[in-house]
Amino acid sequence: MINLKLLRRQHGYTLEQIAQRTGLTRSYLSKVERGLSTPSIESALRIAQVLGVQVDRLFGNNSDEKTITITRSEKIKADNLNGSMALVSGLTSGRILRAFVIHPSSKGSRGRVMSHHEGEEILYVLEGKIELNIARRKEVLSKGDCAHFDSTFPHKLVSISERPSMVLVVIASSENDAAG
Repeated sequence: MINLKLLRRQHGYTLEQIAQRTGLTRSYLSKVERGLSTPSIESALRIAQVLGVQVDRLFGNNSDEKTITITRSEKIKADNLNGSMALVSGLTSGRILRAFVIHPSSKGSRGRVMSHHEGEEILYVLEGKIELNIARRKEVLSKGDCAHFDSTFPHKLVSISERPSMVLVVIASSENDAAG
């Protein structure tokens, strides 16, 4: 199965624009989209180049599997037995984003080192109240508050509410980090 129509629409191209850029006819491309014609290797390479994708993205059902990853709650609960942190997304290699649900420790706990790493980070408080220490700055965040920052600055989270706090943390790393 060819994924030309889906990829073309994702890139905002008309059949006419693809035809002009590939040197193929609009009617031929329409037949390829409808599954009435199969492109030659040369034509497929031209189409892929115009769309800025690998040629294998034009064919097969594998592209759907790679575009979405579902992590079921049972897996998250199994990974989070100690209640401190669970990786909820970004389990597969090649992803730039990693998402965690964190239960920060209370202010009374000592010895917690400030972390830092390449990329950017977003914190969204799901439950409770936390103190975000970033560089020399301290911010109090409550349920529904969000912080977005350069994660190369030293930072740490501390729960400051009576009930347990829960924070969604999304980390965007460089593409080089995601590849490994």
